[in-house]
Amino acid sequence: MVRKAFERAASAHNGQHRLSGEDYVNHPLEVAAILADLELDAETISAALLHDTVEDTNLTAEEVKREFGPEVARLVDGVTKLGRISLRTDQQQQAENIRKMMVAMAEDLRVVLIKLADRLHNMRTLEPLTEAKRRKISRETLDIYAPLAHRLGIGQIKWELEDLSLRNLEPEAYDDVVKRIARKRHERETLVSDLREILARELEKVGIQAEITGRPKHIYSVWQKMTRESKDFSEIYDLSAIRVQVDSVRDCYGVLGVVHSLWKPMPGRFKDYIAMPKSNGYQSLHTTVITHTGEPIE
Repeated sequence: MVRKAFERAASAHNGQHRLSGEDYVNHPLEVAAILADLELDAETISAALLHDTVEDTNLTAEEVKREFGPEVARLVDGVTKLGRISLRTDQQQQAENIRKMMVAMAEDLRVVLIKLADRLHNMRTLEPLTEAKRRKISRETLDIYAPLAHRLGIGQIKWELEDLSLRNLEPEAYDDVVKRIARKRHERETLVSDLREILARELEKVGIQAEITGRPKHIYSVWQKMTRESKDFSEIYDLSAIRVQVDSVRDCYGVLGVVHSLWKPMPGRFKDYIAMPKSNGYQSLHTTVITHTGEPIE
């Protein structure tokens, strides 16, 4: 089905080009690739390949239904309808209303996923547009699409949308943070992955069952922390972070002991929110350590 959808999209978009000059079919192909990385089903990927055909080519909705079935046709129709929503976001409440409207209009959440992937590839390829258009699209992305991705739990898309938006809205700040971070994102992701494996092995040795997750801080969140909290870059110690969830308070302190035995703790960076919970009831232990690479991690 997916191959057939690609061939149909290539035929329908034949002769069409993007502003960059590349063949238009490259766009739906990239959108489909983003969704394939999320391991979505063949119907969703097929709909992604066909998502612009009814709107921008001679292919009709009825032909899509006849050739690919009602499910793919519904997804394509849903994406077409979402594309007609006005995205003027003069205030925060309006942005929230638009996000709710998009979810409500999409009877199938896969429609929203296709739209998010569509916006992500468009954000990756904004260069041919004027600065004014790039800024407008980036503002929409930051106000509507990135929070939508967050709400759906798709962190990887959210982070990239935010970073790409910052690059267009605050190019000097973006370049500054990129230079300061120095380590490329994929290298920081590798570091986090390595540390998770090391910690998992050591916790298994002492009989502590834990769920370990990790993530490198992305460019937008670093900039946000620097501006909102008036912090210098040197004061941001969580460019990479690991979270460990356990079943008991005893195990929580046990994990802390293992972490501090593996890596050197930074003075003044330990917070005990178990002994002194936050006002909202939040309880955890926070510590920052220096890893074997010399990089701090929270």
